[in-house]
Amino acid sequence: MDFEKQRFLHRQLLASSLLQFTTKMFAYTARREYVVGEHHKIICDALMDVIKGRTNKLIINISPRYGKTLLCSQMFIAYGLALNPASKFLHISYSGSLVQENSMAVKDTITSTYFQTLFPEVQIRKNDNTRAKWSTTAGGGEYATSTLGQITGFGAGQAEMTEEELKNIDDFTAQFNPDHFAGAIVIDDPLRPDDALSDNVRESINRRFETTIRNRVNSRKTPIIIIMQRLHEHDLCGYLQEIEPNEWTVVSLPVIKRDEDGTEHALWPFKHTLEELYKIKHASEFVFETQYMQNPTPMEGLMYHVFRTYDALPERRKARMLGNYTDSADTGFDFLCSICFDAHDDGYYVTDVLYTKRPMEFTEPAQANMLKRNKTDICFVESNNGGRSFARNVERLTKEYGNRKTRFVTFTQSKNKQIRIFTRSSEVNNRLVFPSNWEQLWPEFAHDLKAYRKEGYNAHDDAPDAATGIIEKCEEWLNNISDEQIMRDFL
Repeated sequence: MDFEKQRFLHRQLLASSLLQFTTKMFAYTARREYVVGEHHKIICDALMDVIKGRTNKLIINISPRYGKTLLCSQMFIAYGLALNPASKFLHISYSGSLVQENSMAVKDTITSTYFQTLFPEVQIRKNDNTRAKWSTTAGGGEYATSTLGQITGFGAGQAEMTEEELKNIDDFTAQFNPDHFAGAIVIDDPLRPDDALSDNVRESINRRFETTIRNRVNSRKTPIIIIMQRLHEHDLCGYLQEIEPNEWTVVSLPVIKRDEDGTEHALWPFKHTLEELYKIKHASEFVFETQYMQNPTPMEGLMYHVFRTYDALPERRKARMLGNYTDSADTGFDFLCSICFDAHDDGYYVTDVLYTKRPMEFTEPAQANMLKRNKTDICFVESNNGGRSFARNVERLTKEYGNRKTRFVTFTQSKNKQIRIFTRSSEVNNRLVFPSNWEQLWPEFAHDLKAYRKEGYNAHDDAPDAATGIIEKCEEWLNNISDEQIMRDFL
């Protein structure tokens, strides 16, 4: 195959997708293979939707050191210029030196022999070429500045093309850039992690976006892309999703993902295994939830603090009760929450949890099996909203499964849920004891319990409601009824 034919095919390949461009260009410039993770493909697909005009406002949330800057702030800009040398990019980050390094990396890519062989029409203008600002001979380029730095005088993107200009586009542009992508505002980590808890700094960046950054576009079609690790519930991403909930496409990539059956997987095992991720979590849960899981939970206002844990369960024969508390789902949006526990003098040791939104065809046999597996003495079931019917069905199944030990007690919960949770929160925190790996065993339950707030919106209260119920029922049965009476009831 002659050189021109090979060049043509290679040019077509790199222009076909950002992922192809990145893997080939990285291999040439870095002299090593680009290790592609599933998250890289997801990010590239989202950025290709921007190129194709399908997405105008994009948020990508991913943890640090997962390749977001190379992909979004370097290769994406170089790729956009390969498709259209007149593309204009405004690149912003909390650090002026960081964006300038990214700007230089884009220039290094463009001026490389490999890039120039394939896309020779992209030339950097010699008399307009600094670390922070440079232009192409076609009128494109990049301006790199800090979030609070000077921005006036530069606009991202290009004005919409006239009908005459549309008629004159070449075959390459027509095939690979039919929607006439012409640049974007690319914001990479607008907020420094150390400043995330500062209301003044955080809100000044949000105001800066509104007063200056948002308007630095040359066309209403010019896209805005924000790539960052979540740092606070009211960081720039949180703020924008609050005021414009339906306008932003959000790609959130937590480092631990779960299958439908609850099995956990590391997002990018090449970077972190599950074991390594849990070590990071144990070092600082707040940092892990916000920056790694993209789930910013406020440190202030949480109902519960660190729970007690155990590695070895105390002798079960010494337990005062092998119990279960079940709160059946009130609506289709609620979780069924069923908790098995061993009641000892020093606390209630949780042994099993069923926490699911699945239908009764699953939950009833699953509950019956859990009660048999844990040798439960007594099962308390809230009878509100179908709870009594649920209890009858589970009781029938327990007998079918050969469990004639468990006694069912149904009751109507008439007290206000929020007040109950609030007033018994310290006892829940101090009396409930979980297995040391409970967050891995029951991740959704653990999240909803630990993230519950004293005030404000809580998506789900089923976990703290059932945890509170354990305290209430154990107090009622173990403190007000003698051991002899309880034993007579069970015999």
